[in-house]
Amino acid sequence: MLNGKKGGNLASKPLFMQLIREKFRRKKIFGGLAQLFFQGVVLLAPIGVTIWVIVSLFNWVDNFLPNLLNTLFPVKFAAVNGQIPKVTGLGFVVAITLVLVVGWLSSLFFVERLVSIFDKVLEKTPGVKIIYSSVKDFLEAFAGNKKKFDVPVLVNVDSADVWRIGFITQENTAHFGMPESLTVYVPHSYAISGITYIVPASRVKKLPKGITAAEAMKYVVSGGVTTVDEKEEKDAKASFDVEEK
Repeated sequence: MLNGKKGGNLASKPLFMQLIREKFRRKKIFGGLAQLFFQGVVLLAPIGVTIWVIVSLFNWVDNFLPNLLNTLFPVKFAAVNGQIPKVTGLGFVVAITLVLVVGWLSSLFFVERLVSIFDKVLEKTPGVKIIYSSVKDFLEAFAGNKKKFDVPVLVNVDSADVWRIGFITQENTAHFGMPESLTVYVPHSYAISGITYIVPASRVKKLPKGITAAEAMKYVVSGGVTTVDEKEEKDAKASFDVEEK
């Protein structure tokens, strides 16, 4: 009986080891497939999201003109099922051309005066001025004559050795009773939101000249994943070393 039991254990041991090896082999295969899958996601996701955003923006602009004409002149312009036949790309070209024409007209003296008067009326209209002023200031901060997000800085708002990347939006905060402070906007990572800080000038220092505002914004929004280009990084380091000396 003992010999039979012992022989049975010996016979089952190779089978048990074979099952363990098979289990590990399957895990290895699934692990390799999972790694390949995530590598594919990392490669395709940025491309897919970029294409989706560009196509969505193009379609939105391209559909703006037909939708506007259908709304304003539903009977006169309707040809098929109550809708204007769409020519892909025409609405986009017309919208871009219209924006360019408006931009050119705004540079003319008499048009500039009319826009200035209209601007003052909107900024003094109750209720409307809040929306109009907010949108106007936001757009001018990025692309207008009053750009605000073009001075990237390091700002100390948490503790002595912790710094955030931000952008100076106001260099004079005397209207808040703090004449020696700066207003710094700190964007959040992977978001379109941010926080506005009013801090003493001594707790703010500019980034090296080689780092542009676009590179700084990209670095913050990506959570520090991206960095400056190799050439710009070397130039920034050299500039920083010169300033230190």
